[in-house]
Amino acid sequence: MRKKVDSRIRTLVENCVKLRQRAMFVIIGDKGRDQVVNLHYMLSKATVKARPSVLWCYKKDLAISSHKKKRMKQLKKMAQRGLLDPEQEDPFSLFVASTNIRYCYYNETQNILGNTFGMAVLQDFEALTPNLLARTIETVEGGGVVIMLLSNLKSLTQLYTVTMDVHARLRTDAHQTVTGRFNERLVLSLASNPHCLLMDDELNVLPTSTLIRHIAPLPTGPDGKLLNDPSAASQAELTDLKSSLADTQPAGALVSRCRTLDQAHALVTFLDAASEKTLRSTLALTASRGRGKSAALGLAIAGAIALGYANIFVTAPSPENLRTLFEFVFKGLDACGYQEHIDYDLVESTNPDWGRAVVRVNVFRAHRQTVQYVQPQHATRLTQAELLVIDEAAAIPLPLVKAMLGPYLVFLCSTVNGYEGTGRSLSLKLIQQLREQAAGGGKAAGPAGASGGAVGRTFREVTLDEPIRYAPGDPIESWLHNLLCLDAATHLPRPPVKLPHPSSCELYHVDRDTLFSFHKASEAFLQRVVALLVASHYKNTPNDLLLLADAPAHQLYVLLGPVDESQNALPDVLAVVQVALEGAVNSKLAASSLARGELPQGDLIPWTIGQQYQDPDFPSLSGARVVRIAVHPELSGAGYGSRAVELLKRYFQGELLKLDDGSDLEEDDQPAAAANRAAPADGDGSLLLTETV
Repeated sequence: MRKKVDSRIRTLVENCVKLRQRAMFVIIGDKGRDQVVNLHYMLSKATVKARPSVLWCYKKDLAISSHKKKRMKQLKKMAQRGLLDPEQEDPFSLFVASTNIRYCYYNETQNILGNTFGMAVLQDFEALTPNLLARTIETVEGGGVVIMLLSNLKSLTQLYTVTMDVHARLRTDAHQTVTGRFNERLVLSLASNPHCLLMDDELNVLPTSTLIRHIAPLPTGPDGKLLNDPSAASQAELTDLKSSLADTQPAGALVSRCRTLDQAHALVTFLDAASEKTLRSTLALTASRGRGKSAALGLAIAGAIALGYANIFVTAPSPENLRTLFEFVFKGLDACGYQEHIDYDLVESTNPDWGRAVVRVNVFRAHRQTVQYVQPQHATRLTQAELLVIDEAAAIPLPLVKAMLGPYLVFLCSTVNGYEGTGRSLSLKLIQQLREQAAGGGKAAGPAGASGGAVGRTFREVTLDEPIRYAPGDPIESWLHNLLCLDAATHLPRPPVKLPHPSSCELYHVDRDTLFSFHKASEAFLQRVVALLVASHYKNTPNDLLLLADAPAHQLYVLLGPVDESQNALPDVLAVVQVALEGAVNSKLAASSLARGELPQGDLIPWTIGQQYQDPDFPSLSGARVVRIAVHPELSGAGYGSRAVELLKRYFQGELLKLDDGSDLEEDDQPAAAANRAAPADGDGSLLLTETV
């Protein structure tokens, strides 16, 4: 039976293709998989190029019978021979037979990093984690479609109580009840995304937001091109830059390989520094994920080879992190007229842990030149270096990065707002020291052995803002960053103008139900809290947010200065403490687990001490472990962290409140009241407060 599809679906797909932005569809129902075929057909009709490739992620079962799998293989062979009759076959089987589909388990999604797809299908919602959500969605190119399949649900509110697979790791013996705060915030955030449609398995659009009530087609010119294209100006400037450098080699050949204007400017800056050959310059390249940092570095290395650099060293946490970099080194060499096996050879690693990664490039066109991978801890091997390239510097301990700085040209590259685990120690400490040295007022960045090469260096910073896969301003990217607090570094608040004395500060217990309610004030407060955690800790992943929201044994505390209730503004957060309640383990469970040598999830200190001393009674004791403590980076050493720990200790000792009269409940309610007081009085409130989701 044929049915007319809501015009908003096709219009949204076509608009996203014109804008090079992504669309997202959440399909609720047991037959949602069959609608993937129709959405892929709409996308194929809207795009000019070949049929979009598909990434299909699942937990462990595709829910396709073995007979159907055999039939699909037969259909693929028939399609290759030209014997397939589309009218007589099942549409889904035809879709599988004629489309390039990459099937991927969720636990193997690290293998798809760096790949690009036209469509991503995410089934088995209960297996999703924030890390997986970011990793899979970011592989979709501009004009592509992200589809989430939610089966066995009759309403969206059922998502609030879905038992996720990750919840099993959050439970402890004394804390079994998990509240799905992250899922609730996820569902509420979907209504704020203008490129997201929620539908049932018959493609009926659900009325979740006024943003998608009317979707109008974008105006186009007679030639079919989009009028008022926001990216037209930057593309025209990039074309002009490529044409102006066409006669300047090797810059012209290398810049022609750049995809965005930011990337081209970064490459030109790298080549300028390399052509000066002062060997006392440091360039720092920082950007979010998917901006083309590794590609720009690889092209810059190819340019350095063309400029005559003989000894080039590259370092990263692992040579597997350098696959993209070396790929673009080879592309850059090809652009400069170098030929493999004639002008250069590559050497792959024999270490099985590194998986045949490239570790050395030997160039012998004019004279001997090498690009050599060196591990971060082997700084002593850099004595003959002329150029050192440090990729993903934020993932390398800061003392090792400082030790590698020396009397040679240094290119630093780091991800600042990423989803694979990033920190800001590099940007907050090392780059600040390099700025001070360049200004002439800083101390040496390196230790005693490397300080001589660090003093008197010139320092330049380059940032990449424009994404490679999709156009700037993509609503899916903004939604994902807000949901997972990926750009929390930009929300780091300035310290208060008047710093309160630590003795006048108070510790507040944060109500997590209010914090993850997606209220406008709660979101601003959450971004500030996560910003402090990201700024103060070396490695952060989106899964930390799930732990903070859903772990039943975890609590959150903030240190605030004196709060003026007459001010309608959020208070300044001076310190954040994340605490895990541990212990209270059943004595029989403790004895049997220790006898078997097994350590269950959670309760880190009780199980560790109990195992080391073979004491089955210790896990039955109750305690609190400080998981993370973060102070505003500009206020370190001011005593706020010590004050927070002191108040926390007094709180758990029962000195701050009477535990027998129920006043602890009043203490718990203070943050919720504070959040309500902090809400803007003249604002119209969150959009979701006036809508039914």
